[in-house]
Amino acid sequence: MERVIQSLLEAFQQDQDLTELPEAEAFEAFAAYCVLNSYYNEPFNPDTYRTGGGNDLGIDAYAVLIDGQMYRDPTDVQVAMQERRRPQVQVVIIQAKTSSKFETKVISDLAENLGHLCGAEAIPYEVSDDVKGLRECLDAVYQDPARLAGRLPELHVRYVTTGDQIAEMVHRKARSAERHLGKLNRFETVEVRCVNRPELRALYQQAISTVEVTVPVPKQFAMPTAPGVEQSFVGLVGASELVRTVLEDDSGKLRENLFESNVRAFQGYNAVNSGIRDTLRDPVKRQRFAVMNNGITIVTRKMNRVGDNFVLDDFQIVNGCQTCHVLFHERDQLTDQVYVSVHIVHSKDEDVIQGIVAATNQQTPVSAEDLAARQDFHKQLEDFFTLGWDKPHRLFYERRAKQYSERKDVEKTRVISRPQLSRAYLAMFMDEPSRVGRYQDLMKARGEELYAADQQPILYYTAAATWYRLEWLIRNQRVNRGYRPTQYHLMALIRQKLLGPGAVPTHDKAVTKACTRILDVVWDAEAAEKLVVHELLPVIQRAIDAEREAGVPLGEAVRNERFAERARRELTSITGR
Repeated sequence: MERVIQSLLEAFQQDQDLTELPEAEAFEAFAAYCVLNSYYNEPFNPDTYRTGGGNDLGIDAYAVLIDGQMYRDPTDVQVAMQERRRPQVQVVIIQAKTSSKFETKVISDLAENLGHLCGAEAIPYEVSDDVKGLRECLDAVYQDPARLAGRLPELHVRYVTTGDQIAEMVHRKARSAERHLGKLNRFETVEVRCVNRPELRALYQQAISTVEVTVPVPKQFAMPTAPGVEQSFVGLVGASELVRTVLEDDSGKLRENLFESNVRAFQGYNAVNSGIRDTLRDPVKRQRFAVMNNGITIVTRKMNRVGDNFVLDDFQIVNGCQTCHVLFHERDQLTDQVYVSVHIVHSKDEDVIQGIVAATNQQTPVSAEDLAARQDFHKQLEDFFTLGWDKPHRLFYERRAKQYSERKDVEKTRVISRPQLSRAYLAMFMDEPSRVGRYQDLMKARGEELYAADQQPILYYTAAATWYRLEWLIRNQRVNRGYRPTQYHLMALIRQKLLGPGAVPTHDKAVTKACTRILDVVWDAEAAEKLVVHELLPVIQRAIDAEREAGVPLGEAVRNERFAERARRELTSITGR
C-alpha cells in the first residue's frame, strides 16, 4: 500500500479504535468513512456501514440517505420513508480494494450484481445477511411509489483503490455500468465513479477538517468594537458567490453541517420559504432580494481579511438557514444583480457565540426545546466529560459539529454528539430503549425532560460511558455485530441489573453512588464483557427468539415496547431485580 495512505489508514484506525481489524477490512471502513462523510456531516461509526463475510456481491459498505439523514437498517429506512411526504433518497454503495490499480472486471461484475440487487425481481443467488439488509432497505424505499412521485432515488457507486491512474477503459466501463443500471428505471440518476489515491486523501482531509472558505464581500462596513468580539462586519454578498464559496461543497452538495447551530432546521416550502423562492424566480423582484430578506448571520472562530475577501474557518451560519436552503435550491436563478445581506462576527468567546445564537434565533418564534441546546448545562457537560476524569475514563461531549475533528489527541470513538447522548440517556435512565429508533418523535414527546439545570451531569456521563463500552465490545468483536440493533436495550438492562428497577435517584450522593456502581463495571473491560455476554445477551436472545417466532424481524422488534418489556421480565426472572 502507498506510504501516505498507509499512514492515514493507521491514524484512522487509532482514531476509530479499529486497530484489531485486518488491513483489508480496516481499509473498507476507511473508504466508507471518507466517502460517506461527503454525504453526511454528523459523527458516525464507519465500521457499522461495512458488510461482512462472503456472498457480498462485491459490496464492502453501503448507506441509504433520506433527506440528508443516513441509515443502514431496513426498519429505520421504512420509518423515515413513512415520515416524509416527498423524500429525497440517495443510495451509496462502496467497493474498496487495497490494490494499486483499478480493474475493469471489478466494475463489470459489480454492475451485474447491482442490476440483480436493485431490480424488482428476486436475487438469483445466495447473498449475505448484510446484502439482504440492503435489498430490504431498497424495498422499503420503493414500498409506497406515491412518495417517490416527485423524484426517484439517486444511486451513487464508488470503487475505491490506492491506485493513482484511472485508465480510459476503466472510465468506459464505469459509463457502461451507469447505462446498465439506468435501464432498471429505478433511479433518477446513476453515478459510478472510481476514487483514486489523491481523491481519497482529499476526502479524508475533508472529513476530519472544519470548513475553510474565502468569500468576497465587496460592499461592507465594520461594526463598533464590543467585548468578546474580535471583529464584526455587515455587508452585501453576491448570492451566486455565497452559494459557490460558502454553501456548496466540492462535490456540489449543500454543506448541511454549517447549520448545526441554527436551531430551526429547513422547514421545506412553507408559505415563507415559497415566498423567498418566488422572489428569486421573478426577474424584477430578485433584484430587490437584499432589501426584502433579513439575510444571514455567520459566526466564525477564525478569520483573516485580505482586502474585500474574508477567509473564514471553523464557522457556522447561526441564522438564515431557510434563506440559504432556498438560495442553494434556486442557484440557477441567481444573477449578478442578486445580493444577500450578511453579518459576519468573529469571536473566540464561547459565551458570546452562544449568546449570538440565542439572540438571533429568538427574533422568530422558537420552542423551548429548540433553544435547550444553548443552555449553560451543555457547557457544564462538556467540562464534566473532559475535565472530571483521568485519561482512560475521559470522554468528549461534542456541542458543535467537528469540534474535535482536528484534535490529534482525541480518540474519535470517545466523542459523543448531542443526538447520541440524548439517545443513550433516554434508553438507560428514562426507560425508552424501544423508542430511540424514532428519535424525532421521542424528542417531541420527552425532549423537554433532557438537559435540565437540576439534573446531575454524572448521569449523562454514565450513559455515555455505557454507550462507549458497548460500542467497544461490538467493534472489537467481543459481541457479535448482529446484536447491534439491541444496543439501547442492553443499556437499559445494564441499568436494571446493577441498580434494580425503579426511578433514578435524585439526591446528589445517591446519584453519584448509583452511577459509580455502573461505571466500575463499564470501565472494566473484562467485567463489562462478562456482564453483557454471559448475563444479558441470553436475555436479549430469548426476547429476539420470541419475536422471531411471531414473525417480527429484529429491526422492527427492537422498536416495540413489547420487546423491551419481555427483556425486562426475563432479566427479573433470573436475577430477581
